[in-house]
Amino acid sequence: MSGIFGVVSKKDCTSDLLYGTDYHSHMGTEYGGMAVYGKKLHRHIHDISKSQFKSKFFEEYKEMEGNIGIGVISDKDPQPLIISSKFGTFAIASAGLVENTDKLAQELLESGETFSEMSSGGFNSVELIAKIITHKNTIIEGIESVYDKIKGSATMLLMTKDGIYAARDRFGRLPLIIGENDEGYAVANETCSFLNLGYKIKKFIEPGEIVFIGKDGLEEKFKGKDKNQICAFLWIYTGYPASSYEGINVEIVRERSGRLLAKRDNVKADLVAGVPDSGMGHAIGYAMESGIPYRRPLVKYTPGYGRSYTPPAQEIRDLVAKMKLIPVKEIIEGNRIILCEDSIVRGTQLKNYTLKKLWESGAKEIHIRPACPPLMFPCRFALSTRSTEELIARRAIWDIEGRDFNNIEEYLDEDSKKYKKMVEWIANELGATTLRYQRIDDMVNAIGIPREKLCLHCWLGYEE
Repeated sequence: MSGIFGVVSKKDCTSDLLYGTDYHSHMGTEYGGMAVYGKKLHRHIHDISKSQFKSKFFEEYKEMEGNIGIGVISDKDPQPLIISSKFGTFAIASAGLVENTDKLAQELLESGETFSEMSSGGFNSVELIAKIITHKNTIIEGIESVYDKIKGSATMLLMTKDGIYAARDRFGRLPLIIGENDEGYAVANETCSFLNLGYKIKKFIEPGEIVFIGKDGLEEKFKGKDKNQICAFLWIYTGYPASSYEGINVEIVRERSGRLLAKRDNVKADLVAGVPDSGMGHAIGYAMESGIPYRRPLVKYTPGYGRSYTPPAQEIRDLVAKMKLIPVKEIIEGNRIILCEDSIVRGTQLKNYTLKKLWESGAKEIHIRPACPPLMFPCRFALSTRSTEELIARRAIWDIEGRDFNNIEEYLDEDSKKYKKMVEWIANELGATTLRYQRIDDMVNAIGIPREKLCLHCWLGYEE
């Protein structure tokens, strides 16, 4: 999952662009980029896989000057890209996942199109999006053509010399929000990027809606769709606690989630803890509801390490998981611990690093309470879960039923014997005292949006 940010301002926008983009750093780990339109078009892209966004751009942004800019934290492709076209020169950045990039790129190659941006030996999906747009008569028609052709999702910012086209994907998998201050507008995936820069939320862009943000204000170019299936995982894990999507704050949802976990639980324990950082809000809610004290047996060394879930390479994920969490033996030793986690994806880091540290520090019991149901399907709309084989719930089913078993309907039923057997297998595999997942209806209730307006594909395998 990537994060995008844009600014249209009466004054120079580069400072807001730098910090606003940086507030999306939790959304990707591979590339960072900024483009600014002033007297000329400036663009810089850097590999940020081993360094923080600010450290790469802090000096360069001072050399950039302009009133319009876009920035991106990318999970895969170098971006934003600069495109020379019949529409003039524009910059483009996108967040999401285009599943059929290779197929669409091949079709364009056969029609005589060329590609210059290659990412790890493959086509750059952002360049593909740009090429599709330029094949139409207008930018708006081009963006609509992208949505007609791609499988997956693409939320994008397209910057011309006059302003920014902000387009949210048709089913609203990712949020896109416009902020306003006295000097102009910002647009972002994460509203936490507005707060310290003085922007107030002006508009939540609707699924499929295209808004042009110019010096004269906002102009709706294409009306949004009624159908909305925003990613539920944004509130559970991906999003930042200070952000709000569809007007609903992330941290409040996590507290409600923890309360609902506690209401269905009766385990005896000495303390409640969250796996830093995204598990902490869930743990606070659990402690509030249960009356069991919230404590921090694991602390995160924030300065040097990002999210272990985000990097594409397993060895990097393992290194981050190993190094970022430091146990506090004095809090752990001899205690029964309820450990709230946002989710269990592969389970390897939870088992090999988190739980291992707790057991080695003298924990008496460890009761794991994930804030969402077992993940059963890889995400089709962002680079998060990447394959079925990675999912610990699927590995449990295959161990129980055999590798060729694919009829998992009973395992989706939280009251079935097969579901309980799967959870027991996972608990044993992790080395936990007990394991109890959040129920799907409780997760939906914690978010507070009607079930049909949420993308639940990771859990159910389809969009309701």
